[in-house]
Amino acid sequence: MKEKYSEENKNEIKNEEMNKPAENKMGIMPIDKLLISVSLPMIISMIVQALYNIVDSVFVSKISENALTAVSLAFPMQILTIAVGAGTGVGINALLSRRLGEKKFDDVNKAATNGIFLIFLSYIAFALIGIFLTRSFFAVQTDNAEIIDYGTQYLRICLIMGFGIFGQMKFERLLQSTGKSIFSMITQGTGAIINLILDPIMIFGYFGFPKMGVAGAALATVTGQIIAMISGIIFNIKYNKEINFSFKGFRPDGKIIKMIYSVGIPAMIMQAIGSVMTYSMNKILLMFSPTAVAVFGVYFKLQSFIFMPVFGLNNGVIPIVAYNYGIRNKKRIMDTIKLSMIVAVLIMICGVIVFETIPDKLLLIFDASDDMVNMGTVALRIIGTHFVLAGFSIIIMSVFQAFGEGMVSLIVSISRQLVVLIPVAYIFAKFFGLDYVWLSFPIAEIVALTLCLIFFKRLYNKKIKNLSD
Repeated sequence: MKEKYSEENKNEIKNEEMNKPAENKMGIMPIDKLLISVSLPMIISMIVQALYNIVDSVFVSKISENALTAVSLAFPMQILTIAVGAGTGVGINALLSRRLGEKKFDDVNKAATNGIFLIFLSYIAFALIGIFLTRSFFAVQTDNAEIIDYGTQYLRICLIMGFGIFGQMKFERLLQSTGKSIFSMITQGTGAIINLILDPIMIFGYFGFPKMGVAGAALATVTGQIIAMISGIIFNIKYNKEINFSFKGFRPDGKIIKMIYSVGIPAMIMQAIGSVMTYSMNKILLMFSPTAVAVFGVYFKLQSFIFMPVFGLNNGVIPIVAYNYGIRNKKRIMDTIKLSMIVAVLIMICGVIVFETIPDKLLLIFDASDDMVNMGTVALRIIGTHFVLAGFSIIIMSVFQAFGEGMVSLIVSISRQLVVLIPVAYIFAKFFGLDYVWLSFPIAEIVALTLCLIFFKRLYNKKIKNLSD
C-alpha cells in the first residue's frame, strides 16, 4: 500500500513538473546575449518606424510647407494617442514580467485579457475625439484656413481608424514581456514597410489610386498600423504560449487594472506631457512664423531616428529588470542597467555627430526653403547637444518603470518638459529671439538627469542594495 502511494506521489510530481512552463530566458541567459536578443529586434523595428515617420513627412513636404506645418501641428494629438496606448502597454509589460518571474501565471493571464479590454476603451475615446473635436484642435492653434483643412483631414482619419495603433502596441508589448521581441520587430517592420509603400501611392495617386494628398498620408499610416496589429494577434496566439488569451467568462478585474495603471498611468502622463510640451512649443514658435513650427516638426522626425533605437533598448530593459527583480537577482539587474547605459550613450554620440556636421543636408531632405534651412541648421546643432544626457535619463527611467516606480519617472518628465523646458523657451522667445529658444532643450535635460541620479540612488538603497547575487 505504501509502495502504491509512493508511486502515485511520484507520478503526480512528475506530471506537475511536465505541466510547468519552461524557465524563462529572462532569468538564465547571459545578460549581454539576453539584452541583444530582447532589445535588438525592438531597436531594428523602431529604426524602421522612425524611417517611416521621416519618409511620411518627406512626402507630405512635397505637397507644400503648409501641409508639413499641418502635420507638425497634429503631432501633439498623435503623441497623446501613443501615450495612452504605450503607457497601458508599459503597465501590462511590467506586471506580466514580474508575475512570470514570481511564477504567478493566473495573474499573467488576467493582465493580458484586462489589458486588451483597457486598450479597446482607449480607442473608443480617441475615435470620439476624431469625430467631434479635430477641427477645433487646429483652429485654436492657427487661423490659416489651409493648414486647418490639411490638419483636419489628416488627424481625423488617424484617430477614427486608430484601433490599429492601439492594438499594435498592446500585442507587441505582450510579446516583449515574454522575451519574444523578434516578433515585435516583424510586426512593426511590416506595418512600417506597408506605410512606406502606400504613402506615395495614396498621396500622389499612382497605380489607379485617386490623388488624396494629406488624407492619403493618413490612410497609408493607419493601413500599416492595422496590418501590424493583425500580425501581432497571430504571433501571440501561435507563439506566446506563456499567456492564455481566453475571454470565456471574462470580467474586468479591478485589482489587476489597478496594478496595470499603477505603472501605466504615470507612464501615460509622462508621454502625454510630451504632447503638452509639443503643443506649447508650437504656440511659442508661431510667435515667429509657421516656418519655425515646420522646423520643430522636422526636428522631431529626425531626432526619432536617434531616440527610437534607445527606446527600443528601453523596451528590452524593462522586462529583463522586472523579471530579475521578481526572482531577486541583484547582479543580473545591475549588469542589465550598466550594459544598457553604455549602448544608449554610444547611440546618442552617433546622433550628436550627425546633427552637428550635416544639419543643412538633413533639412534639404524635406524640400526646405532657404529660410527654413538657415533657421533649422541653428536649431539642430543647439538641440543635438543634449542627446548624450538624454540617453542616460531614458535608461534610468526605464529602471524606475520596471520596479513599479512609475511616479518617479513622471516627476522627472514633468520637471523636464513643463517646469523647465516650456518656461525657459517662452522667456528666451520673449527677450532673446528664436535661436535662444532651442537652448531650452539642453538646459532641461541637465535638470532631468540630475533628478534621475538622485532618484536612482534612492531606488538602489531601497530595492536593489539588499538583493542577493
